[in-house]
Amino acid sequence: MSPNIMLSSNRIRLRLLKIEDSRDLVAAASDGELWNLPFTVVPSAETIDDYIHHALEGYQAGTVLPFTVEDIATGKIIGSTRLWKIDRKNLKLEIGSTWYSKSWQRTYANTEAKYLLLKYAFEELNCVRVQLTTDVLNEKSQNAILRLGAQKEGVVRNERIMPDGRKRNSVRFSIIDEEWPNIKENLIKKLNY
Repeated sequence: MSPNIMLSSNRIRLRLLKIEDSRDLVAAASDGELWNLPFTVVPSAETIDDYIHHALEGYQAGTVLPFTVEDIATGKIIGSTRLWKIDRKNLKLEIGSTWYSKSWQRTYANTEAKYLLLKYAFEELNCVRVQLTTDVLNEKSQNAILRLGAQKEGVVRNERIMPDGRKRNSVRFSIIDEEWPNIKENLIKKLNY
C-alpha cells in the first residue's frame, strides 16, 4: 500500500494518519468530549498513543488504512475514519472507526468521506463487498448508513467488548459491487458534485 494515499474533494481531505496527529485528533475529539460516547472508541489525551499505535500496526500489517479527516478550508482535523479488515484475496473490507467533532456531525463531512472511501474501495481496490458495522445503540449511525444506500444484513451478537466492559451487539450493513454504480450516482446528487 502506498504511503501517499490521499482522498479528497473540494471540501474535505482524507490523508493517512501519522503519529504527529495526536494533539490535533484529541483537540477534534474534545469538541463534544467524544471519548465519553458509549457506542464507539474515540481517543482522549490518555488513550491517543494506543489509538494511533494500534491503527499504524494494522497499516503495517496491510489490513488497515487509517485516515484523518481534514477540513480543506481551515486545514483542521475534524475526525478520523479507516478502511480495515482489508481482505485482498476476497476483495472485501470494512469502513469503520469513524468519528467527527461534534460541530461537524450532521454536516456534509460524513457523506463526503464515505463517498471517497467507497469510491476508492470499489474503483481502486476492486472490492466486491464493503461492510459497515455500528452499535445497536447508535441509531443515528444506523440511519446514516442506510441513507448511503447500504443494505442491513442483521445483528452480530457480542461482536466486541467495549472499553467499559459492555458486550456490544452490532448492526452490520453492506454494499456490493453491483450496487455501487447506483449508490455512487445518488451520493453525487446528494453532494451536488
